[in-house]
Amino acid sequence: MTETRIALVTGANQGVGFQVAKELVAHGVSVFVGSRDPGRGEAAARAIGPGARALRIDVTDRASIDAAAETIRGEFGRLDLLVNNAAISNTGRKPGISIEEHARSTAPSNVSLDEVRAVWETNVFGVLAVYQAMLPLLRASSDARIVNVSSGVGSLTRNADPAFPYRAIFGPVYPASKTALNAISLAMMIELEGTGIKLNLVSPAFTSTNLNGYAGTESVEDGSREVVRVALLGPDGPTGTFTGWEAAPIPW
Repeated sequence: MTETRIALVTGANQGVGFQVAKELVAHGVSVFVGSRDPGRGEAAARAIGPGARALRIDVTDRASIDAAAETIRGEFGRLDLLVNNAAISNTGRKPGISIEEHARSTAPSNVSLDEVRAVWETNVFGVLAVYQAMLPLLRASSDARIVNVSSGVGSLTRNADPAFPYRAIFGPVYPASKTALNAISLAMMIELEGTGIKLNLVSPAFTSTNLNGYAGTESVEDGSREVVRVALLGPDGPTGTFTGWEAAPIPW
């Protein structure tokens, strides 16, 4: 009998994280629905149904991360799949402000350093903190995989091309935080070489979620497809990749 896979999805009470958790459960995975707010996490887990359980985890709070790891260790003693999805795009963008307007107000010459630090605390340092805490549990798995949810707007190669359609919005806050996440992920990939633990970077589509003020052009179901596909890869699946939908490679 195949052992049920145990997964943690951070930032899973809404958007891409919720959809990924929902689809993993539908594929027979037991999922910890990570959420900063316990109430919202519980509501999300109830909406997903059996196979989902809420887990409080604030990726900017090390005590919260350590407590979450202890909960998983106490219940299962291992973690088979970690989806680092939790992310924020800003801390104070006013409703109705377009992405382009926000990019102009957060250009390198005028951006608030406090804003940069706050977003990077979640999108970069939070991922690293969760990785460090969950790694012993992943090492206890016979088939462990990490999926870091990034974005194509963080690709240095793409943004260096004047023809790239999103080049004008590349800035120090969200886009550069994803560039930094890509670099941190590459460091993780190098560290994990030869361990059997696989790590992949994935860019969802431009999904309509709270992250972008629902300005995205793809449904959450379509936007989450690549994250789900990679998360469900078996032990023979690849590692060290950065892809969009249908395994389309994204340049670093």
